[in-house]
Amino acid sequence: MDFGVVLQTNPPAWRTVQLAELSEAHGFDYVWTFDSHLLWQEPYVIYSQILARTNRVMVGPMVTNPATRDWTVTASLFATLNEMFGNRTVCGIGRGDSAVRVTNGRPTTVREAARGDPRDPRAGQLPAGGLQGLDAAVPVGAYLDAGGLGCGVRASMALKAAGEVGDGYILQLADVDIAAWMINSVRTAASNAGRDPDAITFCVAAPMYVGDDWVHMRDQCRWFGGMVGNHVADIVAKYGDSGEVPQALTDYIKGREGYDYNEHGQAGNVHTAFVPDEIVDRFCVLGTADDHIAKLKQLKDLGVDQFAGYLQHDNKEETLRVYGETITPALREHVTART
Repeated sequence: MDFGVVLQTNPPAWRTVQLAELSEAHGFDYVWTFDSHLLWQEPYVIYSQILARTNRVMVGPMVTNPATRDWTVTASLFATLNEMFGNRTVCGIGRGDSAVRVTNGRPTTVREAARGDPRDPRAGQLPAGGLQGLDAAVPVGAYLDAGGLGCGVRASMALKAAGEVGDGYILQLADVDIAAWMINSVRTAASNAGRDPDAITFCVAAPMYVGDDWVHMRDQCRWFGGMVGNHVADIVAKYGDSGEVPQALTDYIKGREGYDYNEHGQAGNVHTAFVPDEIVDRFCVLGTADDHIAKLKQLKDLGVDQFAGYLQHDNKEETLRVYGETITPALREHVTART
């Protein structure tokens, strides 16, 4: 199992670079960042410094989108970074949430997001004017994002698209039951499309907080249930509260009263009080090292290839340290010398 960290590019930019360096020092394999140009600093500028100051980690957005990033520009950005730093980039692709909603824009459709990959066999006009047939320089791994639960209705167009064209799939929550359902759905879609379902890699992304004060940990990570609830609310508004998404997950947003993007992804924000402790515990990875190992082993057994932990809380360095010294070694494949 690989491990990643998910950072916000808050100023100062060098703090993001520092955390990326520290993550590599503690054995993490991936450094991801948010990509919302009005809420945080420009990630691609920061990527160049992260790549220059590290030796091994893969770097990229979780996630970018075709609404604010013309695909030809995105391809050029990644081609340049790959040429400079040796194919150490990765790209998560989504519909666009905070990046477009803060300007009253509309997220793209799943079909538009999937067609950003020039390998997509489906014909049609691409958002950037048409890339089909162009041998563009895409990143080493192109992951399609679930947008929390933003894909979980009626067999899910996002799950289907990930199975048909994605190198990987990002699930933004660490609920074991939901992960099992989504992995099976993506693999089924890949098989139906004539692809090898075992070739698709799965990344679960959720807050990781190592500690033993459950009240404090939950309060620090409650923002995540609000962010995921934002996507669930879109589903309920469009399709109602019936369908394939478990009722327990759609029920919790009934107390939701809007969403303030000025506090998007921030610990202690004031508009996520509606998120119950049960949802925080299901969606996040919290507790002692043993608690983390137990949950991550369950996800690994389901076929999750990477766990990417959000660090939007007040215990960043200690969480990275415990992962590097205790948690990741317990979940790695170890080479045993023969005598």
